[in-house]
Amino acid sequence: MELSYREALNQALAEEMERDGRVFLMGEEVARYNGAYKVSQGLLDRFGSARVVDAPISEAGFAGLGIGAAMTGLRPVIEMMTWNFAILALDQIMNNAAKIRHMSGGQLRCPIVIRGPSGAGGRLSSQHSQALEAQYAHVPGLKVVAAATPADAKGLLKSAIRDENPVMMFEAELLYGAKGEVPEGEHLVPIGKADIKRPGSQVTVLTWGRMLTACVLPAAEALAKEGIDVEVVDLRSLRPLDEETILASVNKTNRAVIVEEAWPFASVGASLVDLIQSKAFDALDAPVTRVNGLDINMAYAANLERATSPSVERIVEAVHHVLYR
Repeated sequence: MELSYREALNQALAEEMERDGRVFLMGEEVARYNGAYKVSQGLLDRFGSARVVDAPISEAGFAGLGIGAAMTGLRPVIEMMTWNFAILALDQIMNNAAKIRHMSGGQLRCPIVIRGPSGAGGRLSSQHSQALEAQYAHVPGLKVVAAATPADAKGLLKSAIRDENPVMMFEAELLYGAKGEVPEGEHLVPIGKADIKRPGSQVTVLTWGRMLTACVLPAAEALAKEGIDVEVVDLRSLRPLDEETILASVNKTNRAVIVEEAWPFASVGASLVDLIQSKAFDALDAPVTRVNGLDINMAYAANLERATSPSVERIVEAVHHVLYR
């Protein structure tokens, strides 16, 4: 069936809350307002105020409450109105959620999901347009996922809710209205498994989240008209990383381009370059190339926002570069 990205997330939440009475949703405006992006539409009426909880504007407070609830046996889903606001909860996420299992010698677990919109949001300026996946993927003890399609959004969220570890789920702000086919019935996407969205033989392009549909697949189609066969790998999971799929693709194509919305310095893409050059160096026929968001703060103006982000033109140029064209 065809669902929007937000409908797929809503369906995942409803199914998991129906399946497991320990699952609850908490965040700013998730209940009476049905969520800032309407992901929680109808859940308050269906499950009641004890399981769909409006939180005050205090990210550190309700993240900490969720972490404590997870430690006592519940399975909270914490919605951040945006991952930019989750910066205020970094102490709770990094020092408690990520470390409590280790510091308790395995006596305590933290099966929590923290999710919300990420990246450029359409003229929201620099404090509300950041792609911060690397900030969390850097931390041992956290899992980090980013879905590009409604089907993957539903499957990853369901898997995240069932996981025994804290999972950070990044949902591109500009994808909520995007539609796609979602399998009927039970649908799970395993955390830690990439997906080849477009098979190819000449160049591997690695990406995740909104970049897949916004510019990577359109660039692959444009390059196909030139006779260039691009393989597109959607990572879906940034930690743990599906090294096997990444390396198999690079060993097949002998070239790699990495596309991510985030800034280039100390990014997920930088770690991917290290992985490829250390484990697939002999297969490479060209240096690995990256296409990132520009290393500047995001502007408010729509035309400057587009200029700051990766584009079809920049990806085509990068592929030409690794093919020495």
